[in-house]
Amino acid sequence: MERASIKALVQEVVRNTLQASKKQVQIAVSNRHIHLSPQHVERLFGRGYELKKQKDLSQPNQFAAKETVTLIGPKGRIQHVRVLGPARGNTQVEISLFDGYTLGVKAPIRQSGDIKGSAPITIQGPRGQLQLEEGLICASRHIHMHPQDADRFGVKDGDMVDIKVEGERGITFSNTLIRVSEKYKLEMHIDLDEANAANIRNGQLGEMTAVYCAPTKDGGV
Repeated sequence: MERASIKALVQEVVRNTLQASKKQVQIAVSNRHIHLSPQHVERLFGRGYELKKQKDLSQPNQFAAKETVTLIGPKGRIQHVRVLGPARGNTQVEISLFDGYTLGVKAPIRQSGDIKGSAPITIQGPRGQLQLEEGLICASRHIHMHPQDADRFGVKDGDMVDIKVEGERGITFSNTLIRVSEKYKLEMHIDLDEANAANIRNGQLGEMTAVYCAPTKDGGV
């Protein structure tokens, strides 16, 4: 291994260790985007079509595709909404609350994947249009963690935490959901509205200041 690669690896290990000791987490700002099922990829882009990778995302095996779509609501539309890959089991559109005003729809604040009874939306692609009865949400802020990260931070999947962010418009994000999986890399996700409110940029650090344990099956904590 080259000296530069070794140095970069050591620096990353040291940085991660320091962040864990202070219970700090890197923040990523998530703009509006859409996850499509394989069937809906074909509906919008043509039979047999496969998403084309534009760039890798921070979470393992996730990527921003070259493809974009237009969201159409009762009052307006938003163009050039990025498709994220790979294709998923169910189509899900994630927007900010402000985007909802633009479109004229009220997107419920939900955990990713919880789309039952969510808002309807029309999606326009280059080869077709799709009308969803449900699938439009405003994603609740959350932190992706590998199980090793969860052990270091003393939390478990489903816990809620407070994250304090320093700065000119310093803020504490309460009700931040912990999501734990071996597929995840440590990172907090907030939407554009939340980032703008606190003048947060990608890569900024937040510190965990409180943990609210997830309820157990018998109703306790």
